[in-house]
This record gives sequence, C-alpha cells and structure tokens, in this order.
Amino acid sequence: MKQAETARTGLSHALASAVRGEVRFGSAERAVYSQDASNYRHLPLGVVKPADTDDVRATMALCREFGVPVVPRGAGTSIGGQAIGPGAVVLDFRRHLNRVLSVDPDGRYARVEPGTVLDDLQTAARPYGLRFGPDPSTHSRCTIGGMIGNDSCGSHSVAWGRTADNLHSLDLLLADGTELTVTGPLSPAERERLRHLPGREGELHRALQDLTTGNLSQLRQGMPDLPRRTSGYALDALLPERGYDLARALAGTEGTCAILLSATVKLVEAPAARALVVAGYPDETAAADAVPALLPLRPLTVEGMAADLIAALVSAGRRPAALDRLPEGGCWLFLEAGGATPAEALDAARALADAVRRTARATVSVVTDASEQRQLWSIREAGAGIVTRLPDGSEAWPGWEDSAVPVERLGGYLRDLRSLLGRHGLRGVPYGHFGEGCVHLRLDFPLTDPQRLPEFRSFMEEAADLVVSHGGSLSGEHGDGQARAELLPRMYPPEIIDLFGRFKRIWDPANLLNPGALVDPRPLDADLRFAGRELLPLALPYEHDDGSLLKAVHRCVGVAKCVDTSTGVMCPSYMATGEERHSTRGRARLLSEMMRGEAITDGWRSEEVREALDLCLGCKGCASDCPVHVDMATYKTEFLHQHYRKRLRPLSHYSMGWLPLTLRAASLAPAVANRLFRSPRAAALLKRLGGIEPRRELPTLPEETFEHWFRRYRAERPERPGARPVLLWPDSFTNLLDPEPARAAVEVLEHLGYAVRLPDGPVCCGLTWVSTGQLGTARRVMRRSLRALPPDLPVVGLEPSCTAALREEFPKLLGAEGRPVAERIRTFAEFIDEHASDSGPAQLPRTTAQAVTQVHCHQHAVLGTEADRRVEALIGLENRVLDSGCCGLAGNFGFERGHYDVSVAAAERVLMPEVRAAAPDTVVLADGFSCRTQISQLGDAKRALHLAELIRDTIHDAISDGTPTECDDGA
Repeated sequence: MKQAETARTGLSHALASAVRGEVRFGSAERAVYSQDASNYRHLPLGVVKPADTDDVRATMALCREFGVPVVPRGAGTSIGGQAIGPGAVVLDFRRHLNRVLSVDPDGRYARVEPGTVLDDLQTAARPYGLRFGPDPSTHSRCTIGGMIGNDSCGSHSVAWGRTADNLHSLDLLLADGTELTVTGPLSPAERERLRHLPGREGELHRALQDLTTGNLSQLRQGMPDLPRRTSGYALDALLPERGYDLARALAGTEGTCAILLSATVKLVEAPAARALVVAGYPDETAAADAVPALLPLRPLTVEGMAADLIAALVSAGRRPAALDRLPEGGCWLFLEAGGATPAEALDAARALADAVRRTARATVSVVTDASEQRQLWSIREAGAGIVTRLPDGSEAWPGWEDSAVPVERLGGYLRDLRSLLGRHGLRGVPYGHFGEGCVHLRLDFPLTDPQRLPEFRSFMEEAADLVVSHGGSLSGEHGDGQARAELLPRMYPPEIIDLFGRFKRIWDPANLLNPGALVDPRPLDADLRFAGRELLPLALPYEHDDGSLLKAVHRCVGVAKCVDTSTGVMCPSYMATGEERHSTRGRARLLSEMMRGEAITDGWRSEEVREALDLCLGCKGCASDCPVHVDMATYKTEFLHQHYRKRLRPLSHYSMGWLPLTLRAASLAPAVANRLFRSPRAAALLKRLGGIEPRRELPTLPEETFEHWFRRYRAERPERPGARPVLLWPDSFTNLLDPEPARAAVEVLEHLGYAVRLPDGPVCCGLTWVSTGQLGTARRVMRRSLRALPPDLPVVGLEPSCTAALREEFPKLLGAEGRPVAERIRTFAEFIDEHASDSGPAQLPRTTAQAVTQVHCHQHAVLGTEADRRVEALIGLENRVLDSGCCGLAGNFGFERGHYDVSVAAAERVLMPEVRAAAPDTVVLADGFSCRTQISQLGDAKRALHLAELIRDTIHDAISDGTPTECDDGA
C-alpha cells in the first residue's frame, strides 16, 4: 500500500510539472471519476485534464514510464463501463480539448478535437446546411471522441449511419508515443505504401495487414453482417474488399488501442424541412413487424417507444402536453421525413402515413409544427433517464441495454426476449432504434443484493445466447465495456476472439490503454457501484427512495444532463466552473463514495463533500431537469445538518439562516438599520461579522413593512360584504424587504372580488434554516407558522421560494402535519388562473406591454409556470421567457463570502446580457426576490417587477383611461 502511494505521489508530481492543464490526484477527483453511466465503479489513480495535445503526449509518456494505464474519457456517459479503469489515469478531454477546428463546406468535412461536444459541431456545421449524421440522445453533452470510441449511432442512423460510417481520418497517439493518421478505404497501392513505411508505423501496418490476409476466411464468415453490430472489434473493416479501412476498424475500440488527438469527420446535408409521422400499434412486436415495409420509403428515423415508457415518464413528473399528439396504441414508431421544402417534407410524411395505414390496427398522426416535433422528440430523448425507474418507482439498471438483431427478425426477438424476462422474473421498458433492430432495455436486476448476483449472470448469459440465435449483436450502439465483453465468446468463435487479442496487442503491446475493457475482460458481475451503508439517523424522509439516502444518491446513473451547459436550470455551478465535482452527477458520486467509506473515509465530516456542496446553489433545477430527479438541494440540506451537528457553523449560517428574525428586529427601526447598511465602515464590519461577500450591497429596509401597511389599509378599506376571503402569505422577503408585490397583490385580488386576509400572527416558511441545514429550528418555525393559519382558506404565496417550501418542505419536515398547507398553497398566477373566471368576464384589462421573464428556479422545479403563461395570455402580455436558468443569487448563496464569482457568472451567462439588451420600455418580470435583487445589483439598479405589480399597474392604467374594470357587486 505504501509503495502504491509513493508511486501515485511520484506520478502526480511529475505530471504537475509537465502538464499545463489540471492534474488532480486527490480523493474528491478520484471519487468523481470512479463511475460513468454503467453499473460499475473503479477508483482511478488520478485525473488529468489536458490543456492541449502536448499535455496528452506528456501524460502518456509519464504513464508509460511509471507503468500506469490510461483511460480516455469524453462525457463519461458510457453505459458499459468503458470510461473508468482501476488504478488508471483518466484523461478528461471534454474540459479543454473541445474545439471545432475547421469546417470545410465544399468537401463536407469538419476537423474536431476529441472533447468536442456533438451539439457544438452541429452548431458549427449548421450555417452551411450541414450536420454530423449520428445523433445519440446525449447529443448536448456527448463528445466526438467518445462517439468514435463507442461507435455511437442515434436516431438518424437509419439514414446516415453509425459514427464509423462518418469518419474520414483519425489522428492518433499510441501508448509508445508513436503518432500516425489513419483514414478510410485505401487502394492496393496505398496499402502497399503503408507496409513499407519505416519504423513503428510501417511495423504496425505490416502486422495488421498480415493479420488480415492470414485469416480471410475467419473474418469473412465469423463477423455478423448487420447495421448495428458494435460488439468486439470491427476487424472485417480490414478486409481487402473493404479497403483496409482503419478508421472504421478503430471506431468502437473503446480507447483500448490508441488515443485520439483529433478527427476529421464527414458531414451530411441536413434537410431544410421535416415532418414527423407518429404511428401507433397495439404493442412493440406489432410495431417491430411493421418496420421492414416502411424502410423502402427511406424515412430519416424509425424509432420505437412503448406505452410503458410513457407510464414511466408520467409517474416521474408532470405530464408533457405533447403526449396528446400520440395516436391510439400501445407502442409508437417515430418516423421522420425530410425535404427541401415544407411541402416536400409533408408529401414524404403522407406517403409514410399511407403505408402505416395499410397495417391492420395501426393509427397515425402527422406533426408538422416544429415546436410540437421538438416536444415529442424530447420524450424519446429522455428515455435513457426515464427508464431507470419503472412506473411503480422500482429501480432498473443497464446491462442488457442495447442488443441488436437484423430488422426483419426484430419482432420475433422481442417476443422471445419478453418470454426470457418472464422466466427470470425481470421487468423493463423497451424502446429504441427499431429501423435497425436495436432495442434499449434497462431491467430491475437484483444488483444491490450480493446474494442474488448469480441471477444477474444467468440472465445475461441466456440473453447473449438468445440474441446470437437471432443473428444479432450483444451491443448495437453503446459498445461492450465490462458489461458485455465477457460474453463476446458467445457471439464470436474462438478464432475471432483470438484475433481480437492479437489486434489489441499490435496497437498496445504493453496493455496500457484501457486494459480489461474488451480483451481479457473483467467479470460482468464484479466491481458493482452499489456498495455502501446508511449513515444513520437521517434527518429527512426520502419518501420516494424508501427512506434511504443511499438509494436516493444511486438515482444518479450518469446520463449527464447536468453537464449540458447550453440550456435549462441545471446545473448553474457547473456552468460557471466547468468542474465535474460541481455538477449534480459529480456531487452524487461524492456522496456515494462518502457512504461507501473507501475513497472518502470521514463520513459526514468529509471536507471533500463539503467543498463540492458549498457551490451548490440549492436551485432545485436537478430535481426537475434531471431525468431521474436527483434532488441535490435536499441532499445538501441533509449533509449540512449532519456535518455541522454540535459544531460551530460558518458565520453566514447565522446571519443568513436566521435572516427572518434579524430583519424583523431591524424593521423596528428601519432608518437606523439603513444608516448602518449605507455606512461604508459599518457595512464592511457587518459583512465581515456575518460571513457576507464584501462586494454585495446590503439591502435597504422599507420604511414600513407590508404587515404594518396592511393594517392601515384594512382600517381605511374594510372588507367588502360578501367577498370571498383568501389568505395572503406574508413571507419574510416580501414583508420585510420588498412590500410592493404584496401591496399590488392585495389590490388585484380585491379588484377581482376577494377579501384578502393575513395569518393570525408572524409566519415564516423556514426556508433559510432549511437551506443552511438547521433543520431542528426549521421545524419549530414551521410548526409555529401553522398555528397562525386559519383553517380552510386558500393561501396565496408571492415569493416562489417560500411558496415552494410550503408545498414541498412542509410535508417533508412535518409529515402529515404539513400536508394541509401544502395542498392549500397557490402561487399568485395559479390562484388568478383558477379563479379569474369566478369573478365575471373581462375583470383583468389587457395590456400592450412587452416583457421578458426570469423564472425563479424553485418555481421552475417545484411549482411550474403553466399558470403564469395562461394569465399572461389572458391579459395579452407579449412575453419572452428567458432560457437563463438560475439567476445566481439563489437566496443566501450569492451573499455568502466566496460565492460571488460563481453567482455573477451564473447571472452573466444569459440573464444579465438579456436584461441589458432589453428596450427601455420592456418590462422585466421576476417574481423571485433573489432574481430581482440580482438584476438590481448587477444591472445598474434596474428594477424588475412581480407579476402582481404588472397586473396592478395595468388595472390603474385602464382606470385612468376610463376603461370599465370593476367587478359586479354580486361577483
């Protein structure tokens, strides 16, 4: 052990001196990179994030010197375990080597670095009407290098082929330091020239060509010929009749033969217009049987999706409206048609629809609206995450994830596969690329029970025999890795398995590149990632995970939507830092390792976990945007509660966690408080004592709290007789810092015929204590607030974070005691949407205003925004909702010392540039106090409005214009 540690330290120091990029050999980074999207876990020796190809060369040279294996890694979304390796140095290409180097529109080529994200390549090619053909569902984060390593495909491969079909040349680094470029098919003269090159390169070509010519019959007869064979090495690409295609032969080698330095890929012409045909069939076998008759019409996609995937989707969260466009059926084919014009695409779609109708009991729908097509495709693309949980909530795992058979045998294979599942008592949700006979299927394997692992092995062996009996491949898209490489002898004869080993040794005789991934594989039932123990007692219930934090953390299966930096709320800290440990996935890995107790050994006291969670904004974006609903904000709350139990906390936990009480005290003398806040010397002292970021402005307290204003208001304007009462929740931010939205809400609600009331005493949702992990105090605050609520009245919340806390945290912390208020609480927009019709026609005047909206992340994650959009339509507001994610302030986060740069980076990604670019008369809407504060502090004091303020101002304008707006007395 000591010798291994000495070697690790020596290599780490040598790399740090030789490499410009990051060298990370600490426990946190090793833990984060110990898993990919598979069932496996291998703790690496360390991680290198090369800044350039010279760093790659230096890393390989030093690893060769120290005898340490190297594992190349892209997005880490490999399902077979190809992107991890025990005791290896992981080369993370996505961090820096991620550029599109050039696009040649005339030759239809692009040259890219290995860490280039597929969507970035598509963006670079789009101005020329071109695209890269393969498009896995992880296109927003998967890398070209990873796609080459796994020979990825995607939904359009029926039209444009696999990655192997779209390669022009690969620039490679071998483990011994040799560099060479390999290309596609070559003429006999070119092959002969390569044989006579000097040195290692000529030696390699001679060995490969001799391997081929000496085994022609085995290669011609022992390799199944089907479009989705990605198991084993593609040695048949070396055959003379295929032109000794080394680029194709290296696609799918899973980083075991060479390291990719750059690639030149082929581009295809993207259809200018598309239409989507959705065909419904009674079940998946009927859909599969229908596919061969549809292929001659040359659809761009033939994707299969069964009803149980829809059930899993609906059980996981809100029901997408796009499901209403699905025709009747138990399984659907998504058939995309393309054309140079919309009319041409529609004609092709109609031809496909007519062909579908010729099948008995088939139904069909043609979708031409681009937005509806995107919504439908998003359902299919979410499949990899959705099906990790079955409709009843039980867990499902990869393993037998992407088998493939000849398309004409798909229906029979599915029937036999269902029968096999029944015999083993396994369940799963099949879907996939039916146009090429490829089926994705995660199953409820008993992987978390060591005593039942023989059942897992038994099924895998029988499933391998089944797919081979149908002329198929163990893998049709994701490669083998540890999940399936052990089963290759069931697919290939011994001679071919021997040739695989010889092929690997020609390239990598020292076995330094991803050893054990394909040749001499590790057992498929070893090295599972599920070990760990609960660190009891837990403070939170984890009701969707059987009360287990370990099970909750294992929700993360590595599909990596959290490292998509292009859109959405998740994950703002990763978007700012680009560090894997600051992603939702990275934090889940660290928590998993904390409970495993090997790499992270000090449990709740772990500084590695604390550091990673410190930059979690608690935005809850992952709870909604993550396909498997990893709720890192909740896990962070648990960790902070346990980490600081019976210990001194950071100063900000006292200043910001207890902010509602501090503000209530300060509101007794707001003028005095404001003088202190505005005094440079006093403010600096307060910030230092409170752990508050020096660059943040302290808020200005209003002269009068909302509750005080309301008492005056009610004294002057008693409730209208017969008006229906509604309770307005005076959250601490609105009541004590920014009362204007509440005053506006009172006017709007009473304009609509309601009598606004307040609770019988001070209330607080407890969120500031929850977010800082002070759960005992949070429960006491919540219970006290409940006692102040009169029964039965509907409750309207104005601050999204507090409203979300009432709806989600009250039941979580108080159980049945907290559920009634959770059921009664509505956002302002929800209440207006639900009750506007009760108040008679045209009670809300229409506006001519234009607006841009920043959605509070807790509203996005917990409450939803559908009601807001309907209310905006009701008043005629022309509004654009920004795809800006979290504003970056996130309650206490942006005020805490050490968070300012990340907070500002999150805001500057989209929000602040959009706010600055907005026309002077454009209204900026932001219901969240944090969002309004961030906009004000970073946007030259620009004031954003709450929706209630906009509607109140619209009513005032209508009244001043003489437009009738008052309710009838009987309304």
